[in-house]
Amino acid sequence: MKKKAITKVLLVITALFTVVSTAYAAVWSSSERYGNWQDNGYIVYNNVWGSGAGYQSIWANSYSNWGVWADHPNTGGIKSYPNVTKDVNARLSQLSSVNSSFNVTVPNGGSYVTAYDIWLGNYAYEIMLWMNHRGEVKPISYNWDAYGNPIPVVTNVNVGGHTWDVYRGTNGSNEVFSFVRSSNTNSGNVDTLSIMNWIKNRGWYGDEVVDRVQLGFEITSSSGGMDFRMNNFSTTVNYR
Repeated sequence: MKKKAITKVLLVITALFTVVSTAYAAVWSSSERYGNWQDNGYIVYNNVWGSGAGYQSIWANSYSNWGVWADHPNTGGIKSYPNVTKDVNARLSQLSSVNSSFNVTVPNGGSYVTAYDIWLGNYAYEIMLWMNHRGEVKPISYNWDAYGNPIPVVTNVNVGGHTWDVYRGTNGSNEVFSFVRSSNTNSGNVDTLSIMNWIKNRGWYGDEVVDRVQLGFEITSSSGGMDFRMNNFSTTVNYR
């Protein structure tokens, strides 16, 4: 028992030393729940918003190179959404293109989603683009099958440069459209305006104002401490 206890303490110390070393090497770091940092028109957020969350720290060298070390318990419910944000503040009809690229490194354990979170209509509509996911995570849906699985409203949709199953639901505050990619990817390019217009063309909303585009890690559990890294990211907005 003593040997196991000592080993566990050493593992914790090693993990904390790694976090501290990374933080000192980075341009900015924070362990505050809502710590944030602005860089070149982007905002990097720690954003530990869920109940029952554990410890999470964030570091950044730039808006496109940052990461978190998160130690959230193996329980249900989203604990955090560390992300990088680009404000848009223009109607869909005023935009000629909104394109994004990304590259991430994610752990082999835990439960999480690497997702874009796009907000429209003064945050009345939320579009989530699931680029990869792992563990006990499910998209929001109005309809569920007998086994507790969400039912998509459309399947095998090819839009924005990727193929998705599309789910529609509400979180109680706003309507949510979840595009779950047919297979996981840790990097790629996304034509986000095409996706927003695809929803508009189905009549699910109108010529809404695009509030912001975010990309981050929606973490449900990462027990023992896990690293999530944004290796590269950009969102380019062109207006008519």
